Amino acid sequence: MTLEFCICKESDLQTLQKMSIETFSDTFKDQNTTENLTTYLEQAYHTEQLRNELNNPDSTFLFLKDKQEIVGYLKVNVNTAQSENIAEEALEVERIYIKKTAKGQGYGRKMIVKAEELANQKKKKLIWLGVWEHNSHARDFYKHLGFVETSEHSFYMGSEKQLDIIMIKKVTTMEA
Repeated sequence: MTLEFCICKESDLQTLQKMSIETFSDTFKDQNTTENLTTYLEQAYHTEQLRNELNNPDSTFLFLKDKQEIVGYLKVNVNTAQSENIAEEALEVERIYIKKTAKGQGYGRKMIVKAEELANQKKKKLIWLGVWEHNSHARDFYKHLGFVETSEHSFYMGSEKQLDIIMIKKVTTMEA
């Protein structure tokens, strides 16, 4: 693997939008109505919405490339960009999106390691994420990496209220 993380810029907006819609749809289309999925995609990945997120100094988007091909992306948030006020010393992993054809190749683990590196750089002690209660594969994956289920919050897929499980992991301090 020739892996590289690249910071997404506003010039990457269309690529980011396309990848967001593709990966989210591939993951959740079979468990949700077409109407709710379409509504969610139109709101969450609208051009202006993504542009605002990209330009937020408390959010970071990173493409993961393998041999120059984008296989997924990671979005992390700190401070007021976080979707929940978990703790002042926390970094949120809001999105780990991997192309369907690239799943099962260790990219998710690499993204969590990168999130921990970013948390260390930003002097954060915790990383956290929300994962859909019915996504047992993802929950098991995060547990395997040391995350602990601590609470829950609501997530809206169109008009349907769903439940995300909040999972937290203490950041391992990396010495220089």
